[in-house]
Amino acid sequence: MRIAVDIGIFAHNEAAGIAAMLAGLMAQDIHAEADLVVRVLVLANGCTDGTAARARTVPGVEVADLAQGGKSRTWNRFVHDLSRREADVLVFCDADIELPQPGALTGLVRGLLARPGLRVLSSQPVKDIVARPQGLGRVERLIARATGGLDNWRQAICGQLYAMPAVQARRIHMPVGLPVEDGFLRAIVLTDAFTQPEDLRRIDGLDGVHHVYASERKVGALIRHQVRIVIGSAVNLAVYQHLDALPAARRQPELARAAADDGWLGAVVRAQLPRWPDGHVPLHFLTKRLARTEDRGIQRWPLLIAGFGFDLIVYVLAQIRMARGAGVGFW
Repeated sequence: MRIAVDIGIFAHNEAAGIAAMLAGLMAQDIHAEADLVVRVLVLANGCTDGTAARARTVPGVEVADLAQGGKSRTWNRFVHDLSRREADVLVFCDADIELPQPGALTGLVRGLLARPGLRVLSSQPVKDIVARPQGLGRVERLIARATGGLDNWRQAICGQLYAMPAVQARRIHMPVGLPVEDGFLRAIVLTDAFTQPEDLRRIDGLDGVHHVYASERKVGALIRHQVRIVIGSAVNLAVYQHLDALPAARRQPELARAAADDGWLGAVVRAQLPRWPDGHVPLHFLTKRLARTEDRGIQRWPLLIAGFGFDLIVYVLAQIRMARGAGVGFW
């Protein structure tokens, strides 16, 4: 039996590194598997730097040059319009990651196929400053220590690299403009589009398979990154609350409408936020670090206090950006 696998490479202004990344991806073992019919499609979305042209120089790669940017919009295009109708497995991959293991993609696909009840199987994300700690400066070492990694990656969806059964992905529509689409996807998958209680058995991470991604290396860049994450989480929460207020039978049709309407997400956020007493961003995004019991050892307190100060800056900036109406759209 032959399995059709479509690999979507999400790329926005990645001209500088896209050719090298694709060369590494085309060297993956998955292309030599006799029973896997693999297609690689670069989703160059909203690019202004020649990403599509550079991608076309790599043999065996197809390119979709999409005028509009945005991860959730591009996710919808890949799943519902651009992937092959006969595809059995869809692999979602960011264009700025490294794949140091030649069997990574094969492992994800075969791991997914071996577990019929699974809807998402993720690779473990590893920061480059953790994978290659040699020669790091003081700030970089502090960032590596303070931010760590995604400890619960097996219960999350890492948007940088994961696989889904095509039939399950095509039941999902993502609102256009989500700042953090992987967290939203996780909620949809676990709850069957908010119609059932969460079922953590639907997602997992594959032991022994990882990818490397570029960490922010300066404090200012890290703050901007975390502001986006906090805003994205606040936006997602507003959408969850909007959907929760609808009858269960209307939630999937509402998401399909959200995927086709550029103004849907902004209207929902304006209707839901701000709310008393949190404002635009719930307070628990500021206090969650303090609630982690593993951070309460006496030797951890200096780092915990510094982390809280960092979180406070992020929280205030996120509130300001949301109040100015900058919380929805492509980043």
